[in-house]
Amino acid sequence: MAATAEVVAARLEIMAAGLADPRRADLKEMALMSSEKVAAFTASAGRAQRGLSAASEALVAAGARESGLAVEAAQAMARAATPAAAAQAQASYMMGWWTRSAEQGWALGSALLNAQADAMKPLHRAATANAKRLRK
Repeated sequence: MAATAEVVAARLEIMAAGLADPRRADLKEMALMSSEKVAAFTASAGRAQRGLSAASEALVAAGARESGLAVEAAQAMARAATPAAAAQAQASYMMGWWTRSAEQGWALGSALLNAQADAMKPLHRAATANAKRLRK
């Protein structure tokens, strides 16, 4: 965050100086303002897309597994010899579902946080490199 603030402040000064005297504008730095942003945000978007795709694939796989388990539970309830056995089969499925649901929720949250952190890396790298260059 600090690097971003440094870069914004330095570049605002560069732009103000360019407006005050266009002949002395730092055109090289002004050109970098756009190209570096495009490169960093493109890399960031690619990383975000990969992370979100992985999370989506995990959700689809979990849904498919859960569908199979639900079918097995329905079959167990249908085969039950007594209402108590059917209730036991249903309760067994639901207790397992509750645990799996919590685990999948935590896994999804973790995957999304990791995707966010990974997506921020190119932006952080660009901001810190820019701050270092602009300090000179």
